[in-house]
Amino acid sequence: MSDLILYELTGCPFCAKVTSKLDELDLEYESREVPRSHSERTEVEEVSGQTGVPVLIDEAQGVHGMPESDDIVAHLEEHYD
Repeated sequence: MSDLILYELTGCPFCAKVTSKLDELDLEYESREVPRSHSERTEVEEVSGQTGVPVLIDEAQGVHGMPESDDIVAHLEEHYD
């Protein structure tokens, strides 16, 4: 199991931005696809307190539900670049 878990949705441009950075940095991560309907995104809401994606969990860095693609990309660059 990877220390990095990404909650994402196919076709989401913000998610694609994060997955591109993960791929660029050659990082292994677990992808967790969320339902299209926000009302069905209970798992991501439990993790982050909101239903938007992407959301990153980074166990190695003590991150347990970081939202916002720009923040996630900055985090990845700071810790893994």
